[in-house]
Amino acid sequence: MSDTPFDDARAKWNARFAGEEFAFGTEPNTWLREQAGALPPGGRVLCVADGEGRNSVWLARQGFAVDAFDLSERGVAKARRFAAAQGVAVNHAVADGDTLAWPEGVYDGVVAIFVQYATPAERARLFANMLRCLKPGGVLMLLGYTPKQLIHRTGGPGIDSHLYTAALLREAFAAMAIERLDEFEAELAEGTSHIGRSALIGLVARKP
Repeated sequence: MSDTPFDDARAKWNARFAGEEFAFGTEPNTWLREQAGALPPGGRVLCVADGEGRNSVWLARQGFAVDAFDLSERGVAKARRFAAAQGVAVNHAVADGDTLAWPEGVYDGVVAIFVQYATPAERARLFANMLRCLKPGGVLMLLGYTPKQLIHRTGGPGIDSHLYTAALLREAFAAMAIERLDEFEAELAEGTSHIGRSALIGLVARKP
């Protein structure tokens, strides 16, 4: 990962998640909550780069069977404690996109909320694995920042090559049936790390 300022990503996220507070809060992402009806009820869902568990725990509370991973040991430890406190079971693992043992064709849904610290090459592998692990008919839900976020600077990596455009997502997931692809702006209030006007893009796509 020498081509980005995020060379020691594990150390960066361990530092971000070191405190008792939740960097992005404990409530699920609003867009995920609004779009979660696209996921097959009660299905098996994978949460990508899940951090401290706010999204995976919420999905488990909705009745999904949830697996989740993050490269930060501290983040995963907090996510496990959070799941236990909420009385739900989530299979949390410490891994990154290249070290996870991606199963093939087992998930009804994959959820990827703000997973934009991968380099373009890493992102291509990550996206391919996300598609590969879905069952036929499985749903991908992905939310990220667009290049307009470089104006707002209220969250995200702050590097143009790491941000999403509609063209990039259409090309990356050309093998899927795109059900929603929306660019929009919203006021985020997610812990201390995502606060303020943000330029976003959300994708909901189904594997044939």
